[in-house]
Amino acid sequence: MENEQRKVKIKTENINLYYGTSHALGDICADIYENTITAVIGPSGCGKSTFLRLFNRMNDLIPSVTIDGCVFLNGEDIYSKDTYVVDLRKKVGMVFQKPNIFPMSIRENIIVGPRQHGIKKKQDLDIIVERSLKQAALWDDFKDNLHKPGLSLSAGEQQRLCIARALAVEPDVILFDESCSALDPESTMRIEDLMSELAKKYTIIIVTHNMEQAARVSDMSAFFMIDDEKIGRLVEYAPTGDMFAHPKDKRTEDYITGRYG
Repeated sequence: MENEQRKVKIKTENINLYYGTSHALGDICADIYENTITAVIGPSGCGKSTFLRLFNRMNDLIPSVTIDGCVFLNGEDIYSKDTYVVDLRKKVGMVFQKPNIFPMSIRENIIVGPRQHGIKKKQDLDIIVERSLKQAALWDDFKDNLHKPGLSLSAGEQQRLCIARALAVEPDVILFDESCSALDPESTMRIEDLMSELAKKYTIIIVTHNMEQAARVSDMSAFFMIDDEKIGRLVEYAPTGDMFAHPKDKRTEDYITGRYG
């Protein structure tokens, strides 16, 4: 992949994040490229999920958090006082570790977001439901049973329904926070195939502990570690093939080969 030919979708500049007095992320600078899958890897507690949640400002929900630095999405600083967070989270969707299905039908799960953003006509909502379920590879299985409770689906189907729900509001970016860690291998494979297909249209960032998954699906990898002061640092950021074949930092090599973490 020739990164110089890729458009930068997200840019972080000197990001420092604190939980109260605890310095969790230190001086993070990275360019996330459009229509790529970026894997965020590293040992537990190194700040991977904290880094991911910078992009939809989910860290804001923790009262003690303070953030210095800039995060740009499409060239606009999302931490500016002028940013409307509801609109930001429409642009940056998120799929969590465990499926967080609402206790309602498949159709109602899909349309909850579009309704909140002002789409009311049944015809318009029907179009969104079909488009979103097709993108999540669920339409053929459930097009005749859209009133089936979402919670009655298998774990893998529920996670794809969560993806469809994120897609329903037409985001620019989709964040996956260890979204396959609770799934069986077959369901994981289907999600990975889906990610690869979605990357043709969306920018995708995944947090994963699974090195094989990072190697299979991602274009870029960002390796995080805690330094001696217990601060999460970005150690190495490179095309995945390059990082896994020829890591530039000994710590990256030790982690990828299983000698650390």
